[in-house]
Amino acid sequence: MPADTHSDSYAAARERSRLRRLELSRWCQAHLDPREPFVLEFGCGHGHFLTAYAEANPRRNCVGIDIMTKRIEKASAKAAKRGLNRLHFLKAEADEFLDALRGHARASLVFMLFPDPWPKKRHHKHRMVQDEFLNELAEVTTPEARFCFRSDHEGYHRWSADHLYRHPRWEIRADEHWPFEHETYFQGHMESFRSIVSARTGPADTATKPQPTQLSFL
Repeated sequence: MPADTHSDSYAAARERSRLRRLELSRWCQAHLDPREPFVLEFGCGHGHFLTAYAEANPRRNCVGIDIMTKRIEKASAKAAKRGLNRLHFLKAEADEFLDALRGHARASLVFMLFPDPWPKKRHHKHRMVQDEFLNELAEVTTPEARFCFRSDHEGYHRWSADHLYRHPRWEIRADEHWPFEHETYFQGHMESFRSIVSARTGPADTATKPQPTQLSFL
C-alpha cells in the first residue's frame, strides 16, 4: 500500500473514532445523571446478565456495551419487551465509551464476564484488562466502586489478578462475595471459572494491600 494511501486510511479511521466518541458523549449527557452512579457491563453480549440485574434492581441505571451490532439489537429488544427503561445497550468499543463518560457520569459497579482470553502470548496485548484500561476505568468510577471480573481461562484470571494487585487505584477484595449471580449463556457451558472482586481506591491506599501469598479468589 502506498504511503499516502496508508496515511489517508489512518486519518479516516481516526476521524470515525472521533465521531463515535462525540456521539457517545452526547448519549451519556442525555441519558446518564451525574448524581446517580450507574452499573456498567463490558461485553454484554445478548444482555442476559444485565437484564436480570436490571429486573432485580429496577431503580438503578444500567448500561451494557458490546462491539457486535446483532448482540446489541437483541439485548435492546429484550430490555424493551420487559419495560426496563433504565437499562441501555450500546454498540461501543470500551476505550471510546470510557472516554465519552468523562465529565458526565460515574459507574459504581462494573462487570466483565468471560471476555476473550486471547490465549496466545503474542495476542496478550489485545486483552481488555491492561494497565491503561484500569487507569481509564478508575477515572470514571466512584470511590470504592467495584470491578467484578470472571473468566474460565486460568491464564487470563492470573493475568487480571496480577494487573489489579499491582495497580495503585484498584484493590482486590479476596473475601468479598460476587454482588449478583445470574447464569450467562457462556457460564452454562463451562465446567469451572474464577472470579475477582476489586475495589477502586487511590494511590495512598497501596501500602495497605495484602501480600500476594495471602490472596485467594472466588
